[in-house]
Amino acid sequence: MTASQLKNAILQYAVQGKLVPQNPNDEPASVLLEKIRKERKTLIKAGKIKSEKPFLPIADEEIPFEIPKSWEWVRLGEICTYIQRGKSPKYSLIKKYPVIAQKCNQWEGLDIEKALFIDPESLASYNNERILQTGDLLWNSTGLGTLGRMALYNTKINQFELAVADSHVTVIRPLQKFIISSFLYYYFANPTVQLKIENQAEGSTKQKELSTNTVICYLTPLPPLSEQKRIVERIEELLSLVNEYDKAEQTLTTLDNEFPEKLKKSVLQSAIHGKLIPQDSNDEPAGVLLERIRTEKKKLIKEGKIKPNKEESIIFRRDNSHYEKHGKTERCIDDEIPFEIPESWVWVRLREIVYNHGQITPNEDFCYIDIGSIENTNQKLNNNEVIIHANIAPSRARKIVKKGDILYATVRPYLHNMCIVDRDFSKTPIASTGFAVMTCYKALFNRYLFYHLLSPDFDIYANNLENSKGVAYPAINDTKLYNAIIPLPPFEEQKRIVDKIEKLLSNIPNN
Repeated sequence: MTASQLKNAILQYAVQGKLVPQNPNDEPASVLLEKIRKERKTLIKAGKIKSEKPFLPIADEEIPFEIPKSWEWVRLGEICTYIQRGKSPKYSLIKKYPVIAQKCNQWEGLDIEKALFIDPESLASYNNERILQTGDLLWNSTGLGTLGRMALYNTKINQFELAVADSHVTVIRPLQKFIISSFLYYYFANPTVQLKIENQAEGSTKQKELSTNTVICYLTPLPPLSEQKRIVERIEELLSLVNEYDKAEQTLTTLDNEFPEKLKKSVLQSAIHGKLIPQDSNDEPAGVLLERIRTEKKKLIKEGKIKPNKEESIIFRRDNSHYEKHGKTERCIDDEIPFEIPESWVWVRLREIVYNHGQITPNEDFCYIDIGSIENTNQKLNNNEVIIHANIAPSRARKIVKKGDILYATVRPYLHNMCIVDRDFSKTPIASTGFAVMTCYKALFNRYLFYHLLSPDFDIYANNLENSKGVAYPAINDTKLYNAIIPLPPFEEQKRIVDKIEKLLSNIPNN
């Protein structure tokens, strides 16, 4: 049961007389009602409240639920001294007399901070009865969404001199000598009223109105005065516990919502740290794998398929430190190494293990892959081919794409708009310049690199303020991106890592 359901159950039980036991020594509500009627007659005779038409008898079919024998059903107007809509105000910027509007009435309590203010000079047009009093019930009486919402007014929460209500709020003033306002508040807040309030209203769908006459005639249970007090005390005692339960529930909901993503990140984190699966001593070391990548790179350069990389480097260990060699120059890069990796792995710059097919200006129709072409909840291309005519090609459509390439969105907040191109296209695929397009050498398993780029460690690198430049849409440029240091496992271990990742991720629900 949710906190909201629990609260509703408590209020429902309360107004049905099931929350606290009846006390046979309590003066029955029938006697209380007679006292109320006498008091009202006295006030009418003294001119302190207005007389009203006789209230209609209560028919059996009107009664929504059974109540204890010591209780009575009454019309709301029978137990109040004042029920009236507020008045349309003349507003002012002078913050002296706040006007309680529908937005001020919240179930969490009255929010004076949301109130506007009347022109102080117009206060003279307000009768004294329109000035709100402690214990007044303020009932939203127009419009779907707010209709039926109620708040209790208390002068203690109003830092201003006084307050009035606007014409969309009905002011209900119980005869507080015999009626506990909080009991009525909890009655009107319970599901019996709130779930049916729109049916009690009049007018079109968007302009529903709860007429003053409907409010005056609203059927209300009346317990003995002592029991009203016990009910309110018990409700407030229980609701304080419900509030604690609600906080715990919200915390748990937040944890539940965050858990799948945190678990996914934990899996990827363990994977690229070499902790997800055990190493196999029979695997060919990653150093040998890296030599095969370099041999393949030289072959592609010789064939003219890729350009030589002026920034080519070798990372190696010596004396328990990490060094990088550019030509004949060596430098210690321990400060760039983010974590320890297994002995059979090596560190390598991203530019050393991937290449791309370059850019073109399309002169024929093509399939355009934009940032929005990727479903970033599952990192896959969507199935909608967007064919662009060459003569109206977007200026940012230039990057050549092949099946098996990794597309990585370099612009925040789209860093996870990334995928492996998993299909052939009906036309030549061209990607937005908002992507880095990476083709892996044969000795590198593209799915391993893909999961590394998706990992929290790489997110930290890509989101680093030194690496992401720009104001409106910060982006990591190619130089910074390809300079990233990547942990490279043996090829067979790459495949085992990917198998394990995908088995684990398949059991983690997407939010």
